[in-house]
Amino acid sequence: MIKFLLWLLLFVIAWPIAILALLLWPLVWLLSLPFRLVGIAVGAVFEFLRALLFLPARLLGARPR
Repeated sequence: MIKFLLWLLLFVIAWPIAILALLLWPLVWLLSLPFRLVGIAVGAVFEFLRALLFLPARLLGARPR
């Protein structure tokens, strides 16, 4: 809701910039998508390494938090 109100404020103050932002947002979203996917993949690798590191402790009876 706050984003919409800020966009309305921008539209009232500087409507050409607001319309340009509205038209360019899908392009920015598409350009940022590969970086999000890489971030998800890196996070998954770190979680896998963490699980692999703590596997001996879990086999010995330690409980996860």
